[in-house]
Amino acid sequence: MRTNAEQTEETGAERRTVFLLAHTGRPAAIRSAELVVQGLLRNGIGVRVLAAEATDLPLPAAVETVAEDATGALNGCELLVVLGGDGTLLRGASFARTSGVPMLGVNLGRVGFLAEAERDDLDKVVDRVVTRAYEVEERMTIDVLVHSNGRVVHRDWALNEAAVQKVSPERMLEVVLEIDGRPVTGFGCDGIVCATPTGSTAYAFSAGGPVVWPEVEALLMVPISAHALFAKPLVTSPQSVLAVEVQPHTPHGVLWCDGRRTVELPAGARVEVRRGAVPVRLARLHQASFTDRLVAKFALPVAGWRGAPQ
Repeated sequence: MRTNAEQTEETGAERRTVFLLAHTGRPAAIRSAELVVQGLLRNGIGVRVLAAEATDLPLPAAVETVAEDATGALNGCELLVVLGGDGTLLRGASFARTSGVPMLGVNLGRVGFLAEAERDDLDKVVDRVVTRAYEVEERMTIDVLVHSNGRVVHRDWALNEAAVQKVSPERMLEVVLEIDGRPVTGFGCDGIVCATPTGSTAYAFSAGGPVVWPEVEALLMVPISAHALFAKPLVTSPQSVLAVEVQPHTPHGVLWCDGRRTVELPAGARVEVRRGAVPVRLARLHQASFTDRLVAKFALPVAGWRGAPQ
């Protein structure tokens, strides 16, 4: 297997390369990766993978490898293909955001709202990549700042959500919510989810938030098990700045970004969430509406629908 540094300059025909990211802990992902790699190489498209994953995958010598922390790991790649469940797709989103390379997700998990294809569609995925028969759309992200004692102590981002949560199961987290520099309400709760429209079908959905169509530009603030009369989900302008202040007398909390990255929040910490400066680009194979995707992913009952009157 060649390393990225060992690649020779291509001459003549255009050199095309696809980056492949897989959940190598799943046998289904390993087999799927093997099929995708074979299909791409057979059509003259190069494949690049992470060196740490290469040892778990049955890959031919023609596949490039690169360290995960290498600068420009996706340089020269036209597409990032991700095989796995929601966690793997969110991991892929980090690579997509950093590089600007569109991500094409293949769902090997349960719901997989970020995925564009299922494991039975691998032949179609390869064919669409080879023929460049896909479209690219941008998804809004959020940037997150954590303030403590008057200074910024942590910076992060998320595609789905930033969740401020309690740590002690026996104690509620006391918070005050703020929109655009003005206080809205305060209460004790298990946490607060600040989400994007993409994240409206993830943690925010489980907490009772609304489903927001991806083309709607908005920010969501959804309380988790709040002990209050007014604790409704809020939908704001994408230009708004959302803030959650952890009260000084409450136990410390924790911030989770996309369920992957976490940082402790001391009592008195302030979390600010605003529209992200850098979107994530997703490759789309289907023209199906989000409504159809919603019905399919959640197996919603639509029997008896007759359509609009003619």
